[in-house]
Amino acid sequence: MSAGDALSAQNIQLSPLRSLDDFILGSARFQIPNLKDVDKWGNRVVKNLLYYQTNYFLLFLVIYGLMIVLNPHKIICGVTVQTLIIVVVLGFFLKKPKSKFKHFANWSSIIQENPQQNWYFLFGVVLSGYLTLRWLNAMLLSSFTLLLPMSLTFIHASLRLRNIKNKVVNTMESFNPSTPMGVFLDLLNITMDN
Repeated sequence: MSAGDALSAQNIQLSPLRSLDDFILGSARFQIPNLKDVDKWGNRVVKNLLYYQTNYFLLFLVIYGLMIVLNPHKIICGVTVQTLIIVVVLGFFLKKPKSKFKHFANWSSIIQENPQQNWYFLFGVVLSGYLTLRWLNAMLLSSFTLLLPMSLTFIHASLRLRNIKNKVVNTMESFNPSTPMGVFLDLLNITMDN
């Protein structure tokens, strides 16, 4: 069964938004995880990701939206340049032989197939190089904008201690991964211990 079949077979529901008091304020308890017990730490992260998934999604949207409002031109240019670089790199590696170990072999057959395509590829490489140098700060800002909410989510999920309601909801969720985060973790083959 493919990932698309799994998604269509499930009734995915959005998890409820947890209160700010439960998420980060008054009743929230935080503690540095025991770094020697990686399994317990990972279990805490997975369970918090499942329980606070709507809060994390909202946190991501707020931070990303705020960064786009503050620097719209740089974010758009950074994402555009990164996309162009990915397209050129994929174009470079997809035309190579199927073997993983022969990355630089058999270029003569590719050149002989379509010499006009080489000029397009060269133009793409030169343009990507120029745009990378020209918009390096925009690329770094767009990467930071993407990684900041992810980092904050991981830090919160690592430090937040679970409460009784969290434990009950996670026990029910373990039997049916019907939320977006449950499906995502299931696709990554990440499970939680009970």
